[in-house]
Amino acid sequence: MAMPKPLTLTLSLLIAALLPGPAAAAVTTPSARTADTLKWQPCPNDKIGMECADLQVPADWQKPEGRKLTLKIGRLKATGTPKGSVLVSYGGPGAPGIAMTQSLPTWWPDLRKQMDLITWDTRGYGGDQFQGLSTGLPCTWTRLPIADLPRDNADFGRLADTNRGYAEGCRRNDPELFANMSSADHARDMEAIRQALGDDKLNYYGASYAGFYGQAYARLFPGNVRTMVLDGTYNHSAADWARELEATAATNEQHLRRFFTWCTGNACTDVPALWRKLIARSAAAPIPTKTPGVAYKAGDLQSFALGLARQGASAWPTLATAIRKASKGDASGFVPAGSGLRYPDQATPVTECTDWPRFTSLKDLTATVTRLRKIAPNAGAANTFATSTLNCIGWPVPVTNPPAALPKGLPPLLGAGTWGESDATERILSQVPGSTTIHHDGPGHTLYGTNACARAHINRYLTTRTLPPSETQC
Repeated sequence: MAMPKPLTLTLSLLIAALLPGPAAAAVTTPSARTADTLKWQPCPNDKIGMECADLQVPADWQKPEGRKLTLKIGRLKATGTPKGSVLVSYGGPGAPGIAMTQSLPTWWPDLRKQMDLITWDTRGYGGDQFQGLSTGLPCTWTRLPIADLPRDNADFGRLADTNRGYAEGCRRNDPELFANMSSADHARDMEAIRQALGDDKLNYYGASYAGFYGQAYARLFPGNVRTMVLDGTYNHSAADWARELEATAATNEQHLRRFFTWCTGNACTDVPALWRKLIARSAAAPIPTKTPGVAYKAGDLQSFALGLARQGASAWPTLATAIRKASKGDASGFVPAGSGLRYPDQATPVTECTDWPRFTSLKDLTATVTRLRKIAPNAGAANTFATSTLNCIGWPVPVTNPPAALPKGLPPLLGAGTWGESDATERILSQVPGSTTIHHDGPGHTLYGTNACARAHINRYLTTRTLPPSETQC
């Protein structure tokens, strides 16, 4: 089964940024409940026996008596005697958990033998575009090209103005919700769901961007975690953010080197040298395509190449052909099929810009990019937040959920991931004694839905708290 689009990490899948964000403000957390207070009824257009209920939560958790949002909660009851519930989120940064679960009934039968399956449609991501049933943010969720690196301070200022203009188109429709869309806000919603269910502790499966919800929850409510699975996510818990950014660039370089190694035995031994010349050439002048008005600079080509390299051997012949063609002056092989925008892009980054530090000066940005290019000469700074968070410069709300180390006292957690993802997850879980990461030495994004070995280990952990052996390969 193809992986659903909401699992995509929208900021190029990878972690970055440089500057420490402001300390998170104190907030009021959900009040304790001791029993299921939700009123369940069949979900809209239900086809798999799923029940839904509404839960009211504060739009701003710092104002618990203020305006309320509606979260739509979904439940698939256990088919056997239930031993508890598992809260599931598919990523996004926001996703319609109910519609996703309806479309993925084959994922959950084994887990449901012992556990109720709970999911929710995340705050802000409602309406037709996201298929979410919770309160939505009235926003035109346009696809925005990842910005070019500013050349001077005037460029940097123009970029901030442009980003602020995009943001204001969203913000003015609902300023309060716009400012409270971080992964920490989703984590507080998770705590409200746990309490409304009457569960003593949380069992959580978070895929892709929802792994950041899990990391935020672990920081906010460490005593309330029973089990937590982080599948195909990246490190929002690094104590040294500059080093984490470097680790991400090194992983990107490894993706391209893996492709180059394949080329040595597959009639494309010329491609590595062609690639290096192409990057040098396109840094000075964009390479044109046959699509009117579309030409690619070095960072664009690096981003597209990384996307293909991560897909493994099935995509590598296409990448080799695209590089050879671009070396002759036609970068059409990199143009995405079926995309309205022909550049590396992202949706309006409402959640991302509150989760990830952003550059405040051209000097810091330039120094970081220069450092990453030395670490990753083939991949450069592409597909790290050093470039992806360029679209957050000038954003009208602050970073409210900056990366921070996990607290002591957490129970052992379980990570999982494919190339690069498992390494990043392992860096997160190294902070939590006894934790384990499931590794898959291959391409893809997240493991639960496509890898039976990983799914069995994850189900066992969620039900019995039994972790697989260290360095488990699936």
